[in-house]
Amino acid sequence: MEYKTNVMRILDQRKIQYNHYTYADTDAISGIEVAIILGENPAQVFKTLVTTGKSKRNYVFMIPVAEELDLKKAAATVGEKSIEMLKSRDLLPLTGYVHGGCSPIGMKKGLMTVIDVSAKQFDSIICSAGKIGYQVELKITDLAQLIQLELADITIGHI
Repeated sequence: MEYKTNVMRILDQRKIQYNHYTYADTDAISGIEVAIILGENPAQVFKTLVTTGKSKRNYVFMIPVAEELDLKKAAATVGEKSIEMLKSRDLLPLTGYVHGGCSPIGMKKGLMTVIDVSAKQFDSIICSAGKIGYQVELKITDLAQLIQLELADITIGHI
């Protein structure tokens, strides 16, 4: 039997269709390297970033792997004065995931998730399956059945 992550088990339980990919046997580190190894468009492969607002609330932002989060746009989207990236040491206790293997699905706490509006150009997006070396591809409408999400322009450079 092939390896299943908790994210894949959640998707199976909810009968949500997905494709899964692995790059566990490669040297890929960056999201762009992962996209290239998987033969996927980097604009369709999303990284999951966890932040802390001035209010001390946490938020999740998903952006294409080649893009950078615009902290001002992100803060405005969630109604915060400012946000900053969550410290790496705080990621596992908050989400249950390690840096590089953080998925919006199956986090310890249900956090508000904002996905960059560029995701709308694809039928599906690819994100971490909750473990370094594993990715899942699913429709945003299916992802919305699992987590509270919204779409917004949150990357640097978009007008």
